[in-house]
Amino acid sequence: MGRGILSHPDFRRLWIADLLSQLGARLGMMAIPLLAVLTLDASTFQVSMLRTCETAAWLVLGLFAGAWVDRVRCLPVLVAADLGRAVLFGSIPVAAAFGVLGLPQLYVVLALAGMLTVLFDVAHSSYPPRLLAPDQLLPGNARLAANHSVAAVVGAGAGGILVQWLSAAATIGLNAVGFLWSALWLRSIRTPEARPPAPEHRNLRREIGEGLRYVFRHPLLRPLALNTATTMLFQAANSAVMVVFLVREVHLSPATIGLLSMIGLLGAIAASAFTEPLSRRLGDARAQLIAAIGLGIAFLVQPLTNPGWALTWYVASTLLAAICIIVGYILQVSTRQRVCPPELQGRVSATMSFVSWGAMPVGSLLGGTLGTLFGLRPTLWIAGAATLLGTGWLLFSPFRTLRNIPTPTTTEA
Repeated sequence: MGRGILSHPDFRRLWIADLLSQLGARLGMMAIPLLAVLTLDASTFQVSMLRTCETAAWLVLGLFAGAWVDRVRCLPVLVAADLGRAVLFGSIPVAAAFGVLGLPQLYVVLALAGMLTVLFDVAHSSYPPRLLAPDQLLPGNARLAANHSVAAVVGAGAGGILVQWLSAAATIGLNAVGFLWSALWLRSIRTPEARPPAPEHRNLRREIGEGLRYVFRHPLLRPLALNTATTMLFQAANSAVMVVFLVREVHLSPATIGLLSMIGLLGAIAASAFTEPLSRRLGDARAQLIAAIGLGIAFLVQPLTNPGWALTWYVASTLLAAICIIVGYILQVSTRQRVCPPELQGRVSATMSFVSWGAMPVGSLLGGTLGTLFGLRPTLWIAGAATLLGTGWLLFSPFRTLRNIPTPTTTEA
């Protein structure tokens, strides 16, 4: 996977900061809905609104963030976003300690933190090409994706256990500590980052339009963006009701939910290690197509989860989904960074994130609405079937015939 990339001292600092930030976010991802369900007695729709508030910022800021990041240095943005999120999430255990915590505060915290996350994610995606040489990007992205895997496994298991041992509010406090520690590591990076050259005539609308046109006119980025948007839409619908489903229909404790999720997500760690050799063996374009199909199958079988032996469906589906998400993420980011010119990295990253992450608040609302109208398990079936159908964006595109992603200087795979 390119172990040598960690010999780069400033990438190593970025990698550690990213791991800490991811761990904090994963603890919060597990603890916040459990806090709403177990402590605040929130309804299915109210729980779904938590995720909606957190991701709605992509619809508001996503495209602007890309154009803005292309104009500024990324590192100060990363530090400021981490510090802001530490303050916001730190307010939750403080309010709980004084007995004044309620759903309105959770909604406000998640909405504001979501805006900072948009700025962080766009800057984070644009920063590696400014720090690393082109031939270091794939191993670098694989190392950063490994953080997603480790954080998903540790955060899922530790989040459920800590909620049961300490409390959901105290666990969210550890989320804040993770963001603070990440900011300190980012501040220790020493490689100078040049300010991007300013265009002669700045026009934000035109610059955003350039990013949109580049993605939707590109024969590979367009189907990737549409497939990811469909996947994120219905993954959000699934996630909006999953904790409620596991607590109220499968009757699991927070610790059990965390442990089962951790077992399933162990495959993500392996995925970050074998993605690079897999892409060499199958071809990176073909591997992305297979990962998308596998993800659809994983979500489709998840509603088979029931008490007893049928819990294995949850573990197996989480395992497969985690593997496919990590493989697809590493290859998609590397594809985007390879085919996109340097001056458009931020805008193309933001456009891809806008059409994918921007689907999440809609998906969360959809999941909460379907769960309220039709029930939790039918909502999971609908989300799984739609995710699998979404692979059609790739099946009916050049990905069907390509083995490898062509570089900008080549004409064929």
